[in-house]
Amino acid sequence: MYKIYLSLFLLLLLSQCNLADKTESHNYTDLGENVYLFSPEMEIGAIQHLIDSVYAIQTTNESEFNENRFAFLFQPGEYELDVKVGYYTHVIGLGQSPDDVMINGSVTAVAPPTYNGSVLINFWRAVENLAINPSTDSTNVWGVSQAAPMRRVHIKGNLQLHDNGAASGGFLADSKVDGQVVFGGQQQWFSRNSEWESCKGGLWNMVSLGVIGAPKTDWPNKPYLSIDNTPFVREKPFWTMNESGELWLEVPALKEETKGVSWGAAKESSNKEISISEFYIAHPEVDNSESINAALANGKNILFTPGIYWLKNSIEVTNPGTIIIGMGMPSLIPEGESPVIKIADIDNVTLSSILVDAGLTKTDQLIQIGEPGSDLDHSENPTFIYDLFIRVGGFHAGTTKNCVTINSNNVVVDHVWLWRADHGNGVGWDVNKAANGLTVNGKDVTIYGLFNEHFQEYQTIWNGENGTVYFYQCEMPYYVPTPEAWQHDGKNGYASYKVADHVTNHHAWGLGIYNVFFNSAAIVDCAIEAPENLEQNFHQVTTIWLGGNEGSEVKSIINGKGAAVNQSNRKATW
Repeated sequence: MYKIYLSLFLLLLLSQCNLADKTESHNYTDLGENVYLFSPEMEIGAIQHLIDSVYAIQTTNESEFNENRFAFLFQPGEYELDVKVGYYTHVIGLGQSPDDVMINGSVTAVAPPTYNGSVLINFWRAVENLAINPSTDSTNVWGVSQAAPMRRVHIKGNLQLHDNGAASGGFLADSKVDGQVVFGGQQQWFSRNSEWESCKGGLWNMVSLGVIGAPKTDWPNKPYLSIDNTPFVREKPFWTMNESGELWLEVPALKEETKGVSWGAAKESSNKEISISEFYIAHPEVDNSESINAALANGKNILFTPGIYWLKNSIEVTNPGTIIIGMGMPSLIPEGESPVIKIADIDNVTLSSILVDAGLTKTDQLIQIGEPGSDLDHSENPTFIYDLFIRVGGFHAGTTKNCVTINSNNVVVDHVWLWRADHGNGVGWDVNKAANGLTVNGKDVTIYGLFNEHFQEYQTIWNGENGTVYFYQCEMPYYVPTPEAWQHDGKNGYASYKVADHVTNHHAWGLGIYNVFFNSAAIVDCAIEAPENLEQNFHQVTTIWLGGNEGSEVKSIINGKGAAVNQSNRKATW
């Protein structure tokens, strides 16, 4: 009932605004009750009031795991606004270039009122495809941690990635900052294909890939790792609105050896344009796995509008080139033992902007890409995964064996957070059970930004050849009950990152692996397990003893080599 009243209240606010004439021939009410389409012709005070009203209910302690989901869509033009972005809020510009939507003011994420500047739990929000002209000290504050991407954004000033307190990582891609990026107390951060004038701050693991203006690598004296070019990437698809008010999804082309942003003054002629008419628009109150699979069988792409989707069976993706995309942080939850999404061993699937919660019934995996034993070559048309966030616990007491299994070859993941909850609802060593976050069986799999933490065995298992990871952030599991409970096969604990003994080629750059063993003097032999001949392929590794029980320890960085971290030696590097 609360959600119904909230929606009616916000609709009443929005009704005070008038849509621009150019959208009158297009009905976008089917995008969902919590998708709000703004135009510069609307009364700006009403827009600001609506945004503030959403933020007021999405920034409290209770809102971290609530059911509200929102998307703010801005048509091209200029707006005098302070856009406060709380939990489960997705801010989207609809221009061909980020500069087509100009926010004069701010688009901010700051610490909740009672957190004294700490943004350690500023999760599940996003902003993309717009420009910000900051009105306060020429600085826009985007103080976030995991699952809060900023993509395809132009900051016409400085960008501050903290709120004068603790912060724990984030993701910036395809964005330009005219001034300085201030990392501050960020423990780690991953930036890809961006540009800035200068940067400062950061604690342990600050990775820049294909970034113009990136700091010089000076490891281990400073926490920066900068790699000149991104080997290959297809930037995330983005929504646009044409002059007649039609919504289209622009799908960028695959590019190699890139640096800096993909956008400029001219439209990218290589982009593929897909009309919203080619999407089945899913709604949480009416759609289920049967209706969605029927649409997929008819050749439709899928757009998930804001809300919670309970799915009794897997969503089956069997057509090459299919796009599965979310708007407004939609949540998918399995009601049975089947994965939420199963993607066949096919070319060029896009999975983007989806949040998945483990169900109350245990699944073997939540996302499956390719069938076991998949062996096709997809190098010409790889599958791309963008901004995929998975939770086990927190929302409720979910359970799974493994969050994501990649069986297909040539898959590219561009930002993922796999999280066995350490707080929230349904949390405990014997409650939100989950062995692993990620298992990779396919060959030539690349990940840009792998956040993976708190699982009860190996966080990451890599069985496929020629795997590559740029940036890894992991906290080992909280609340290990006893050291003995975590022993296996004659070993103390589980390494965070496990490369199988048979693998002959694997590379990883910029890894931060941390432990907080609160409940016992838990011990783990090493942070990374890998074949000995691959040890030199792990570049710039940091291990940190963040805190915990006296006597707890990570005894080495990789295979018994590298210094231990414990209460007396809290940091080690490789």
